[in-house]
Amino acid sequence: MREIRIHDTLTNAPQLLEPREPGKVGIYACGPTVYGRIHVGNARPFVVFSLMKRFLEHAGYEAKLVVNVTDVNDKIYAAAEERGIGSEELAREMTDAYVSDTDGLGLGRPDAEPKAAETIGPIVDLIKTLVDDGVAYPAGQGDVYFRVGAFPGYGKLSNSALEDMQQGEDDADRAGIKETPQDFALWKGRKAGEDTSWPSPWGEGRPGWHIECSAMAEELLGVDFDIHGGGADLIFPHHENEIAQTEAARHRPLARIWMHNGMVRLEGEKMAKSVGNIRLLHEALAAVGRDTLIMYFVSGHYRQPLVYTEDALADARGAVERVRDFVLRLDADAGVPPEAGEYAERFYAALADDFNTPAARAALFDWITEANRRIDAGERIGPGPLPQMLRVLGLENLLEAGEKPDDDALRLLEEREDARRSKDFATADVRRAELAARGWTVRDTPDGPQLVRQR
Repeated sequence: MREIRIHDTLTNAPQLLEPREPGKVGIYACGPTVYGRIHVGNARPFVVFSLMKRFLEHAGYEAKLVVNVTDVNDKIYAAAEERGIGSEELAREMTDAYVSDTDGLGLGRPDAEPKAAETIGPIVDLIKTLVDDGVAYPAGQGDVYFRVGAFPGYGKLSNSALEDMQQGEDDADRAGIKETPQDFALWKGRKAGEDTSWPSPWGEGRPGWHIECSAMAEELLGVDFDIHGGGADLIFPHHENEIAQTEAARHRPLARIWMHNGMVRLEGEKMAKSVGNIRLLHEALAAVGRDTLIMYFVSGHYRQPLVYTEDALADARGAVERVRDFVLRLDADAGVPPEAGEYAERFYAALADDFNTPAARAALFDWITEANRRIDAGERIGPGPLPQMLRVLGLENLLEAGEKPDDDALRLLEEREDARRSKDFATADVRRAELAARGWTVRDTPDGPQLVRQR
């Protein structure tokens, strides 16, 4: 198997992937809190870790990807109240929308998608262990808090001073019941107006956000699993608190490597519902298509911020068309020169080095440039390593660019060309529009116009 190194946020250094079970890799990536439709920024971790799973499988590992759904959360209660519907109804509606929207990315589903509301038993058991061990304490109004001072390693993920770490969860009606401001909620007693709660040893209530993921991850992957992922905005408090809870209760690390993707930015700020500068995923997919959006995501290194701009999307769209045009020039019955393997090795070596998709993409396009040069010189070139490379990047749809047009489409294309030759550009535009209505895009290439199926 190929050696793979991943930048670990905890050590702030590349770490060799050494699975707990040889040949098997468990990945837990934090999914959405389902109080509204997800935006392009929310989709980035879904794409990163779905593609990471594909690469690991290509490298010979058996990979299990778990992406949770947070369907019990303060934001859901607030959004449901604003809409005048029940919190469970809103959570179901937005979970269905999330699944539909991410299905539009065409990357398949994770191996498991646990929900917090379906994991209450393990969550309560984990809290009981923490209380029994003295690292958590019941407080007024049915709440239970994690005693941060009882966990010596607190702050090691975010590398922050304790006095600077504010949990951002204090409510006016809960003021003064925590031992220290840094303690965080494991269980929240039911408040007036909340329509969903569960029984517990501390009274009716619901879990805190952080304990949900600790319990869901352990239920499906155990502890000391291989990769815990999510957006960089989750490093503190969410992932810091997950580490504290699980290590305090189990005396073992939750995960071996902490892998965080950078934020998607729009107009200089992190894309977020709270800021209001968002592009909803289903709207972006309708506007630019899944292939362009995936190409946009892989254009940047996962750890770095991505800027969502028209220029970036135009670059991605051009890259997609370049691959499609190349596919049309390939000869399925021909072989490939030995050099193709060198480009493929560069491609996979880049992914093995902290999942560097921009470097992998560069190797792919360097091969396309070289292959096009050879085709221009009269060589016949087959697909070779291209199908697997595209699949790892989630772009296998582009291999279908060679679908043959039917007779009616060919007739409309010829009529368009006749109109262009006679400088009747209005008729040419009409024929192009008719082709588009039938699902065909006209590509004007050095070898003449070609029809490509729209995706």
